[in-house]
Amino acid sequence: MATILIIDDEQNILVTLARALKLEDYRTEVAGGGKIGLEKLAKQSFDLVLLDVMLPDIDGLDVLQQIQASNPELPVVMMSGHATVEIAVKAVRLGAVDFLEKPLSSEKVLVTVANALKLRRLVEENRDLKSLAGLQTDMVGQSAPMVALYDQIRMVAPSNGRVLITGENGTGKELAARAIHENSLRAKGPFIKVNCAAVPHDLIESELFGHEKGSFTGASQQRRGKFELANSGTLFLDEVGDMPLAMQAKLLRVLQEGEIERVGSSETIVVDVRVIAATNQNLQAATKAGRFREDLYYRLNVIPIHVPLLKERKEDIQLLAEHLMEIACRQNNRRLKTITPQGIQSLIAHDFPGNVRELKNSIERLVIMVPSDEIKPGDVERCLGLDKHGAETEGSDDSFYQSDLALKEMMAAAERAFILKALSDCGGHVTNAAKQLGLERSHLYKKMKSLGIK
Repeated sequence: MATILIIDDEQNILVTLARALKLEDYRTEVAGGGKIGLEKLAKQSFDLVLLDVMLPDIDGLDVLQQIQASNPELPVVMMSGHATVEIAVKAVRLGAVDFLEKPLSSEKVLVTVANALKLRRLVEENRDLKSLAGLQTDMVGQSAPMVALYDQIRMVAPSNGRVLITGENGTGKELAARAIHENSLRAKGPFIKVNCAAVPHDLIESELFGHEKGSFTGASQQRRGKFELANSGTLFLDEVGDMPLAMQAKLLRVLQEGEIERVGSSETIVVDVRVIAATNQNLQAATKAGRFREDLYYRLNVIPIHVPLLKERKEDIQLLAEHLMEIACRQNNRRLKTITPQGIQSLIAHDFPGNVRELKNSIERLVIMVPSDEIKPGDVERCLGLDKHGAETEGSDDSFYQSDLALKEMMAAAERAFILKALSDCGGHVTNAAKQLGLERSHLYKKMKSLGIK
C-alpha cells in the first residue's frame, strides 16, 4: 500500500484529498505547510508527494527543490489554484512529474496519482535489476538478452581489457561502452568518444593525436587530441570500421606502444587509455576484403560484446517506452503522458528497424504531437506509418506526421489545429476555449495572434 504526503495550507483540500485517497486504499499523511512537510519527509518514507505551489511559510517550488536534493527518486505532483504556464513549466523543470490545477477533480487526482506511482515502480524495478547485475548504467531492459549483456559488462568492466562492441545502429552501443567505463576502476577518469565515420579522413589523425600550431593549414594553435584528453580514462571509438587504412596503422602502433605524437611534432607523449571500440559492420568480413587491418582487429577484439536488436527483446518495449516517455515529457515541457495497453501492443507489433533510437524518436513525436494525456493505438499507428492492421504505409494521412515539415512547423500546425477545434467546440467563446485548453485567456490570445487566428 502506497503512502502519500499531502502538503497544502487549505484544510478542506487536506481533508478532501485524504478521504478520496483512503477510499482507494492509499495511506495518507498531511502537512499544513512546507516546513512541516519537510520535517515529515525527514522522519518517514513516502511513495508520493502532493504539493501546493502557494504555501504560507515556504514557496512550494522551493520545497520541491529541497525534496529533489534529498530524495530525487521521490515523485512530486504540484497543485495550484493560481497556475500559469510559466509556473507549470518551471515545476516540471525542477523535477515535478505532473501538475494539477485547482479546483481539483477527484477522478483526475486519482489518475495522476496512479500514473506517478507506476513511474516510481518502473524506476525502482530497473534500478533493482541493475543492482542484481552488479551494475550502475543508464541502460533499460529486463529481458534475457539484456540480463546476459549486464552480466558481460559486470565481468568485463573491472579489467583493462579492450572491448569491441558490435550491434546495429540504434541498439545502444555507446550506452554499453559508458556502462563499462562507469563500472570500471577508471570511472573517475574521463570518458571521451570519437565517431570515426563523422571525422573527415584528412583530420582524423589530428582529432585522435592532436597537433602543433602551424602544422597544417588552419592549425592556428596547439590542440590536444582525444587520446590525451582520455588519459587515465576511456576512449570510445565509435564506428571504428570506417577508419581509413592509413590511420588504422597509426592506431595499431599506439595500442602496441602506449605513446602518441601530435601532428607536426616528434615528441612522444605517454598515454594510459583503455580503448573501447564499436561497429555496426562485420569486421571479420572487412579484414578479408582488405578494408580493415587484421592485426588491428585482433588488438581491438580482446573481449567481444554484442548488443541485441530491439526486435530480439520485445518484452522490454513497454519498460523502454514508459522510461522514454517520462524523459520526453520533461524535455519538451509536457504533462506526463501514458500509453494504453493497446498502444503498447501496437509498439510491440512493430519491428523497429532503427532499434531503440527509432523507438525514442517515435515516443518523442507522440509526446509532442498527441494532445491527449493518453496515447492510444491509432496515435501509435499514425506515428509509425502503419495502417489499422499494422502494415506499413507510404505515409500517414495525418498532416502532423508529414516528414517534409520542419519540427517547428509541425508544432505550429498542431497548436493551430487544437486551438481551432477548441474554439469550434466552444462556439467561438475564447474564455471557454482557454479553459478547455488549460491556458490563461491572455496567453491564448497571444497564441492566436502568433498563429494567425482571428
